Amino acid sequence: MPQHGQPADDPDATPGRPADEAPIPVPVPTPEVDPDEPPAVPSGKFGTPGRPLRRNSFLIGFTGAVGVLLAYTLYLGVRNAGGILVLVAIALFLAVGLNPAVVRLRGWKVPHGLAVAVVALTVVLLLCGGVVALVPPIVTQSGQFIDQLPSYVEELRRNPTVNDLVERFGLVERAQSAANADNVGRALGGVLGGAQLIFGTVFRTLTVLVLTIYFLAYFNRLRSLGYALVPRSRRERVQLIGDEILAKVGAYMVGALSIAVLAGATTFVFALVVGLPYPFALAVVVAVTDLIPQIGATLGAVIVSLVGFATDLPTGIACAVFFLIYQQVENYLIYPKVMRRSVEVNEVAALLAALLGVALLGVVGALIAIPTVAALQLILREVVLPRQETR
Repeated sequence: MPQHGQPADDPDATPGRPADEAPIPVPVPTPEVDPDEPPAVPSGKFGTPGRPLRRNSFLIGFTGAVGVLLAYTLYLGVRNAGGILVLVAIALFLAVGLNPAVVRLRGWKVPHGLAVAVVALTVVLLLCGGVVALVPPIVTQSGQFIDQLPSYVEELRRNPTVNDLVERFGLVERAQSAANADNVGRALGGVLGGAQLIFGTVFRTLTVLVLTIYFLAYFNRLRSLGYALVPRSRRERVQLIGDEILAKVGAYMVGALSIAVLAGATTFVFALVVGLPYPFALAVVVAVTDLIPQIGATLGAVIVSLVGFATDLPTGIACAVFFLIYQQVENYLIYPKVMRRSVEVNEVAALLAALLGVALLGVVGALIAIPTVAALQLILREVVLPRQETR
């Protein structure tokens, strides 16, 4: 008779084991899975996917060669577009420097579009003023030289010493041989090259101006887009450091423009006092060259002093003395006081940065050298050094 609670036909019931005890599970071996084997995918319209390519030396070498080729292609693209990239960098730098003026106008309840238009119109008027100041003296002096050239030649021909030198060295024959077709063609090519240089300069100036206006108009959007590319966990700190860098660049631009305007105004007053020709043009030259760190003020002083010596000797000496005194005042009183409030850069670092910037990008490199050093110094102090202390 079966026990109570146990079915008579229980197949799991074995002798010596209670009927209500669970059966012992038997381990089932799992099949080994090949890591290179693709997952089971049902055959579709285009068949069953095959196994992936195995890693071999040929595939690794081919992939590396493709990477090197792409890197070299990118290098060629950047090198060929280097001129445009430099113009974009200049426009960005100018937009960062002019944005505080837009912000100031916005604080006066001026609409954003109108504020950008006012700042851009001011820049255009300054450029036009510089062109008007520089071009007429050049044209006038060139015209006067061309008008007086026949009289200069006639005076040279009447000079016996000059005639003796012409005959001794055969200058007439050399001039005739130089006036052949090849040399005339080279001279014409030089003229065309000069015209191309002028038109290229005008094109680059207009490109920078247009890009600067666009960057000013969309400055806040571009800044927000740049911060949005940073992970959310670090976005706040990156935004604080980035805004501080932008503020330093803007303050540097304002300070440099203030110093340059002061140098130009002082030169204009001095030129009027001593009677230099074209005082406004000389003042513009000094203001523009004063924007170049370290060497700009000296370059402007040399130009004005040469004009002074061309006028007469006492005027040239007065120009040299004036700029010698003014540069000492600017270097040790004006410049440190203005720049201390904007960027805090070591003098040695500023000098090295200016020299390196001139070597890499010329005048443009010299202009952006100091704010770049200020930005790197801020990143070093706030990011790199604290991270080294935590290790």
